[in-house]
Amino acid sequence: MKALLLALVMMAFPALADVQDVRVWQSPDKTRLVFDLSAPHEHKIFTLTGPDRVVIDINNARVNSDLAGLDTQSTSIRSIRSARRNQNDVRIVIDVTEPVSASSFPLAPNDVYKNNRLVVDLERLQKTQVIAPVKKADSYDDNKRDVIIAIDAGHGGEDPGAIGHGRTKEKYVVLAIAKELQRLLDAETGFTPFMVRTGDYYIGLRERTDKARKANADFFVSIHADAFKVPSASGSSVFVLSERGATSEAARWLADKENESDLVGGVSLEDKEDHLAMTLLDLSMTHKRNSSVQLGNNILEQVGKVSKLHKDHVEEAAFVVLKAPDIPALLVETGFISNPQESRKLADPAYQKKMAKAIFTGVTEYFRSHPPRGTLLAAERDNAPVVNTYVIQRGDTLSDIALKNGVAINDLRRLNDLKNDQLRVGQSLKIPNS
Repeated sequence: MKALLLALVMMAFPALADVQDVRVWQSPDKTRLVFDLSAPHEHKIFTLTGPDRVVIDINNARVNSDLAGLDTQSTSIRSIRSARRNQNDVRIVIDVTEPVSASSFPLAPNDVYKNNRLVVDLERLQKTQVIAPVKKADSYDDNKRDVIIAIDAGHGGEDPGAIGHGRTKEKYVVLAIAKELQRLLDAETGFTPFMVRTGDYYIGLRERTDKARKANADFFVSIHADAFKVPSASGSSVFVLSERGATSEAARWLADKENESDLVGGVSLEDKEDHLAMTLLDLSMTHKRNSSVQLGNNILEQVGKVSKLHKDHVEEAAFVVLKAPDIPALLVETGFISNPQESRKLADPAYQKKMAKAIFTGVTEYFRSHPPRGTLLAAERDNAPVVNTYVIQRGDTLSDIALKNGVAINDLRRLNDLKNDQLRVGQSLKIPNS
């Protein structure tokens, strides 16, 4: 009987949900607040104007954190304050610098965060538009654009990703690799990088691919660092969207009425019957997967020169970030951050640069061989001189070959990367047309 009475009392007076800590994250479009609470809670949230502010009422709670001391510089928050309400409840008022829409959701404790959490998103009503990257050189003709590479650094903000040896956080490792890849592509003629995540904040999975599509990306690469319960797991991996994932995504895309007028592979689905629209989607997804696999093989070959490979082939998985129906996409697991040796490597800036260089080389080699129409790379390939091949016979000399083909000997050396004039029988030489 005493136990029953105690249970009834606890139901009538639920545990006090102390606000123990607050964190703030700023992205280009919204400010995210995360409140750590000592117990599950009930709350409501609403906005007021004159002046603009957001109000959060938390039932049976109190604030044990210094809200006034929260660093809100470069956010939409002007100030934040709290007061008791109805004796048992607390009201938190967030004064904002501009009109915002407010949303919230609770999160239960997990392996990383031991407390209950209340997540509050303050989204700007005037969102930052995703501006499609443009070609870097003014000398390009109007029909020659750069190949646009969308670079997605996984996780971010409240989501640290995997945490490895020495408390190394995946979100920091992959952002460093992504920024180095951005630097390399920005310096490469014919390529323009587009960073999906530029700082320490979280972006939803489908929002990541949406940003890449709005930026007119030709390729989407998501960078991660794997983790496994067994510390001995090691090696880098490259993933492409699985066939099952592609099929389910095509069905979802077709069912989503918001996508009816969207362009998929250059074709609008808005005026198409369902069976034709599905056929077009299947063709688009199949072409995308084939291109992704080829790209993946290129990247895997280069990454294998820097890191041990977990598997020697491109793997398949139904990752949400790979599900854009019309952009070749890959997810690169740069290593197992749960492996102490690999975690130390992944935290090393020099190793991060090597990994970024490997991804860069794999991407650029692929697009120089398979440039999209209308790009500078396609124009360079189409205008490149025709090159013949000659196999060295016994007695051949470089000067004789140059004379017979009417080309300069220096052109032969440069085209074939020859350090001297020594030749060997059976060696293949590229011969430019005179």
